[in-house]
Amino acid sequence: PRAGSGDIWLLAFAYGLQLYFDFIGYVDVARGSAMLLGFNLPQNFNFPYFSTSIADFWRRWHITLGDWLRNYLYFPLGGSRRDLTRTCLNLMIVMLIAGVWHGDRWGFILWGAIHGLALIVHRLNVTLSEKAPLLKRFWDTIPGALFAWSLTQLTVFFSWIFFRLPNLNDAGLAMRHLFGHSADIQFAQKVYLANSGLSRPQLSFVLFGLVGCMAFAYAIQRGLKLQISWPIKVLMLPMCALLAWVLAPDMASPFIYFDF
Repeated sequence: PRAGSGDIWLLAFAYGLQLYFDFIGYVDVARGSAMLLGFNLPQNFNFPYFSTSIADFWRRWHITLGDWLRNYLYFPLGGSRRDLTRTCLNLMIVMLIAGVWHGDRWGFILWGAIHGLALIVHRLNVTLSEKAPLLKRFWDTIPGALFAWSLTQLTVFFSWIFFRLPNLNDAGLAMRHLFGHSADIQFAQKVYLANSGLSRPQLSFVLFGLVGCMAFAYAIQRGLKLQISWPIKVLMLPMCALLAWVLAPDMASPFIYFDF
């Protein structure tokens, strides 16, 4: 009740980034360790926060889970081989099961329902765009792509609220304060400064700085098609080891995704 609307949105944004970096870090450690033993594990993330549709998001986020849901649930249910109504129903069923897979709390089910509804809207939009050339051309423009990206990420980060607060009482309180609610005067001092040592503007700057770094890496890999050569990677190893030693916390927290 003490958090303001801006705080709730900022914390949802921060949690989405925390979950992503936590999970991709865990996966990179596992993949790197496997490579040392001669095994090549599949990629599990591919810049999901730069997706321009919710379907594209699920092709980039937790790729192994998405493949499993598609191959063992969506396709056996009929996939998109039947009419549009059945396709939309299949999408919702699969995402509800994905929510239950993460936990038996109602928040996870609502998280799955939000993604299922978003996938249905995307499917309907694809169908409509095939019949409306003007709409299809709009999605192919830069403003259309920016709008699609913004809408996709708004949906994703909004859904993280229910993922972080699977108890419906807590999530309901956040929903009631999502717009037009002012924070308690002591909230910033007790939450931001006490826990992170940063003010709200400073924390926002750090978070958006991280997104900027991801955007730079995405532009290098996707736009310029550049890859770092092996000699440079070898030279970067001591620097990365030093940064890991300097920045490592005194007590490491367990990976968030171990809870699911």
